[in-house]
Amino acid sequence: MAYENIISDYQNGITTITINRPNKLNALNKDTIQELHDAFDEANKDADTKVIIITGSGDKAFVAGADISEFADFSVEEGGKLAAQGQALLFDFVENLGTPVIAAINGFALGGGLELAMSCHFRIASTNAKMGLPETSLGVIPGYGGTQRLPQLIGKGRAMEMIMTAGMVDASHALSYGLVNHVVEQDELLGLCEKIAGKIMRNSSVAIAEAIRSVNAAYKDGVNGFEIEIESFGNCFGTEDFAEGTTAFLEKRKADFPGR
Repeated sequence: MAYENIISDYQNGITTITINRPNKLNALNKDTIQELHDAFDEANKDADTKVIIITGSGDKAFVAGADISEFADFSVEEGGKLAAQGQALLFDFVENLGTPVIAAINGFALGGGLELAMSCHFRIASTNAKMGLPETSLGVIPGYGGTQRLPQLIGKGRAMEMIMTAGMVDASHALSYGLVNHVVEQDELLGLCEKIAGKIMRNSSVAIAEAIRSVNAAYKDGVNGFEIEIESFGNCFGTEDFAEGTTAFLEKRKADFPGR
């Protein structure tokens, strides 16, 4: 599929999606959000793609925020619709993908950029990365899940401070907060993401999808995560991957998972 604002590249089991609007610091606009949805959907449906990496083009920004010019004159109704549609189309969609998604934060991740990174299953940052939710400085709040996912990741108090001050944290603070898993030099960022992706790909993609579903269930209102875990655990017993994994273990050999 051809894209105008992003680049999607597949190699060796990994699809790397790069937001490619460097003149706008990779800011998210309506078209880019739609293209990202399409690229994630395509990669998730590709049986050969075992891991997805999302990053930004250039060396300054992952995503420096949303394109404010698109919604500066919106009404209350339009603002609510913007948030609802964006969450459903991209941010919730990414969080609930069965294919693991790693955010490679290569610079500024602000507003919608940080919200996109937080939608991913985990995050790795370069040393020059800076993260924040500056929306209150514009008279609005994060609308793409930021007020929900940030407290889940770093705790209520720190999230409240970041949101209310509209301030940024650097990569070392993000690491100490638990917002990112690792921090490396920028030229090592994609390499580390690919190394971790390689470790993920050794395991059952079917089991990983069930694990994502089970972990996410703990953060959904009205859902009993333990019940989802029991269901997902049982589901695994009906897969070819389970048969291969247990057989390989008993035969003392490396498993060759079919992904079914």
